[in-house]
Amino acid sequence: MFLLGKILYFLGIVFSVPMLLGFFYGDGGGPIFGLCMIAILLLGLFFRLVGRSASQWQEITNREGILIVVVTWLLAAGFSAVPFAVSGMLDPAGAFFEAMSGLTTMGATALTVIEGRPLSLLFWRIWLHWIGGLGIIVIFIALLPGLSGGSVHLFNAESSGFEGERILPRLQKTALALFRIYAFITGATAVLLLACGLNLYDAVTHAMSAIATGGFSGYNDSIAHFGSLRVEMVLGLAMVVAGGNFALYFNAVQRGPRVLLKNDEFRWYLVLLLTLTGIVATGLVSQGRSLGEGLRYSFFHVVSFISTTGYVATDFDQWPSVSKICLTVLYFTGACAGSTAGGIKISRFVVLVRGIKVGVDKVLHPGDSRPVLYNGREVSNSVLALVLSFFFLYIVVLVVSSVLLASTGVDILTAITGVAACLSSVGPGFGPVVGATGSFSSITPAGKVLLAFVMMIGRLEMYTVLILFSREFWQGHSRW
Repeated sequence: MFLLGKILYFLGIVFSVPMLLGFFYGDGGGPIFGLCMIAILLLGLFFRLVGRSASQWQEITNREGILIVVVTWLLAAGFSAVPFAVSGMLDPAGAFFEAMSGLTTMGATALTVIEGRPLSLLFWRIWLHWIGGLGIIVIFIALLPGLSGGSVHLFNAESSGFEGERILPRLQKTALALFRIYAFITGATAVLLLACGLNLYDAVTHAMSAIATGGFSGYNDSIAHFGSLRVEMVLGLAMVVAGGNFALYFNAVQRGPRVLLKNDEFRWYLVLLLTLTGIVATGLVSQGRSLGEGLRYSFFHVVSFISTTGYVATDFDQWPSVSKICLTVLYFTGACAGSTAGGIKISRFVVLVRGIKVGVDKVLHPGDSRPVLYNGREVSNSVLALVLSFFFLYIVVLVVSSVLLASTGVDILTAITGVAACLSSVGPGFGPVVGATGSFSSITPAGKVLLAFVMMIGRLEMYTVLILFSREFWQGHSRW
C-alpha cells in the first residue's frame, strides 16, 4: 500500500502538465485536471498512511510486484478517463477505452470527431501515450530514486520480451538511462518536425506519439492531414527507431554501432521491414500507383504497423489483398523486445523459427542434439517452453476475445481485427467500422470495456495479468 501510494503521487504529478496547458489555453480543461490531480494525490496519501505501518513494505516480492503493476495500470486508466468523461467528450465506457488506449499506446479512438476539441484534452491523450510508452513503472523508477527493495519485480512485470536485459548494475540507473534515450529521441523528432513546417504543438505531440508508438493525432485523418512526404519520412524513421530495443541503443552508444547489426532480433527486424515494404509497394504499383507513391505509402504503413503505432497516411482498406495481408502479419510480429512497440515481438519469432529448424534436423538426424541459439547463446528448454506457451496463450486470448466481442453484435472482420489491433497495440483494424477511416465509437459500452482489458493484457504481455486468475496466486502463503 505504501509503495502504491508513492506511485499515485507520481501519477498525480502527471496530471499537472495538461492542467497547466488547460489554464494557458483557457479551454476549460485546467480545473478538471486540477481536481483529478488533487483526488489522486489524496488517494496516494491515504495509501501511504495505511501502508506505513506495514512491517514488510520495504521488500517487494514477485507476487506483490505483479499485483502492484496491474493495480497501478487499472488505477491510472481509471483516473485518466475522468477528464474525458467529466468534460462530456465521451461516455464513461468510451472514456475508459480512450484512456487505456492512450496508456497502452494502442492508439485507437472512441471519438468520431477529434478536431475542435479542447487542446488540453487532446494533449492529454498523447501525454498518456508518452507516459505509457516506456512504462509507468519504468519512468517512476527512473525519476523517483530510493524505491524499496524488490523493485526489480515491478520492472520485470511491466517489461517486454524474455531476456530481462539490464544495461547497468543498478535498476534505477538502468531505468534512468532508458528514460534519457527515450526523451532524447522524442526531442530530436520534434525538432525535425519543426523543420518540416509543423507548429510547436503539432511537432511535440506527434513526436511523443511516434516515439511511444502510440498513434494518436490531433486530426481526424491522422498523418494524412499534413499531406507531406517530409513529415511522413521523419515520422517513419522515428517509428523505426522506436521499434528497436532501447537497451541495445545504449550499448551501441557505449560500444559502437556494430552492436546493432550483431543483434539477431534487430537484424530480423530490419530484414522483415524492408522485405514487406517491397512486397506492399509491388502490390500498390500493380494497382496503378507510381513507384514513388507505392514506396512512400508502403514504407510508412509497414513501419506504422510493425512498430504498432497505427498512424494512417492513406486509406489502406482500399489496397490490394496481398498488401493488406502483409500488414495483418505485422499485427502479430510487432517490433523488438525492449521497445515501446506491442505485438508478440520478433525475438520470440526468431527463437520459434530456430526451434522448428532444430526440431526438423532432429527428425532427419536423430543422433544430433543441436541447441537453439539466440545472439550466440544457447536458449534453455525453460525459455523455449515459455516462448511456445506465449504463442499459444496469444492465440487463445485472441480467439476468446474475438468471440466475446462478436457477441456484442459486430461483424466477424471487426471482431477479429479489432481484438488483434488491441492485443498488439496497433490501433486501426480493417473494414468500415475500425479500419483506416473508422473509429471504435460504434462499439457497444461492454465491447469497449472488453477491448480496454484486452489492451492491458497485451501491453503487460499477458502473463502479468492472467496470473491473477490463478488460484495459487491468491492462496499461496509463501513470499515469492
